[in-house]
Amino acid sequence: MASARPVLEAPEISRVLTRIAHEILERNRGADDLVLLGIPTRGAHLARRVAERLVAAEPGAGPVEDLVGSLDVTMHRDDLRRHPVRALGRTDVPPRGVDDRVVVLVDDVLASGRTVRAALDALSDLGRPRAVRLAVLVDRGHRQLPIRADHVGKNLPTAAQESVQVLLEEVDGQDAVVISGPGESRPPASAGPTGESR
Repeated sequence: MASARPVLEAPEISRVLTRIAHEILERNRGADDLVLLGIPTRGAHLARRVAERLVAAEPGAGPVEDLVGSLDVTMHRDDLRRHPVRALGRTDVPPRGVDDRVVVLVDDVLASGRTVRAALDALSDLGRPRAVRLAVLVDRGHRQLPIRADHVGKNLPTAAQESVQVLLEEVDGQDAVVISGPGESRPPASAGPTGESR
């Protein structure tokens, strides 16, 4: 059985996240009023890494904890009737909240767009941001909703039957993005789903 093939490895992921951080700063003209909310599981870790790079690049951006949080979308998903048993993730909003701020949603893989739609619904429960943007490590296509990322680490055109998996040090013990086809073995992921079917 063939094994999954890597498309991004740790050094490339690091460079991509640095680029995304600088793109966010440039588009926002600094770090004022920014909030990064990661979609658990891996999106939350990616959001923290991007926030750390923002703080390093922008003097006076403040502590990472004032910029980053997480946004659980479980109860806003449109497939709860099909898969009613799901583990709830964590929603953790920075102290200043999201009202009148620029919120950047961060996720690992963008595919159908349904997870992002759920995130927009979940965000509306928290307040009214001035603007909402989307940053993803991988955009694999196969959109089912009219959603587009503002910041993309890597566009990765894939066949519908292929699987994209993001591995992160915090969860999986390594950083990598791998793609596998039907019947190919995938590296084990220790916790939490990736966004391959989102």
